[in-house]
Amino acid sequence: MKLDNSVIAITGGARGLGLAMARQLGGQGATLALLDMDGDALDSAVSELHADGIESRGFVADVADESSVAQVFRDIASSLGPVHGLVNNAGIVRDGLLVKAKEGKVEKTMPLDKWQQVIDVNLTGVFLCGREASVQMIEAGHHGVIVNISSISRAGNMGQSNYAAAKAGVVALTTTWAAELARYGIRVGAVAPGFIETEMTASMRDDMLDKITSGVPLGRLGQPEDIAQSVAFIMTNDYFTGRVVECDGGLRL
Repeated sequence: MKLDNSVIAITGGARGLGLAMARQLGGQGATLALLDMDGDALDSAVSELHADGIESRGFVADVADESSVAQVFRDIASSLGPVHGLVNNAGIVRDGLLVKAKEGKVEKTMPLDKWQQVIDVNLTGVFLCGREASVQMIEAGHHGVIVNISSISRAGNMGQSNYAAAKAGVVALTTTWAAELARYGIRVGAVAPGFIETEMTASMRDDMLDKITSGVPLGRLGQPEDIAQSVAFIMTNDYFTGRVVECDGGLRL
């Protein structure tokens, strides 16, 4: 798909990976619809992009809420036109062990609300936004691309039952949708990042960061731009669908 004059929606687009994706795709001519819950952060992101000559608009939305998602996609179509592409990037973490015990006595378990919050945003949000985007693409009669952001944690990672399950589900959605939507000219791919230098990793202790970095064959954390380039590859390669790009510096959990 040619990005010039295309409308691309990016969830979690106000900062971090989402903003890097916006710069990458906008630099290739796309018009960006940035979705986020933080209106102030959206205003700042749009201002930054406009300063770089990139056309964008912010939309406040909760990807875990069906009515909010339906409304925001209507708003995008009204103001920018039907979407040609979607990046399902929004995600949260609520880490914790399934069960924590000491000397045979269970001290703590993962609360249901921690499980549900991550599933709601990281998996249900992908479903809702993917559904609304594909409806627009089909009814507009143009080809389109959906890129879902998974994680190498989809293979399982201690302390992340909720996150790992959601990110594995994202890959399952990707392959399922690729098969279902190909007849309409819609491609679906996924990117599975490793450890990326973001606000979240910046808050970690130095010793923990050093341990993580030492396990990466390339010897460094990834940059948001690395993931943005992977997203752009899927968007622009017309023979790519139903597969996952692993961008992790060679790291395997």
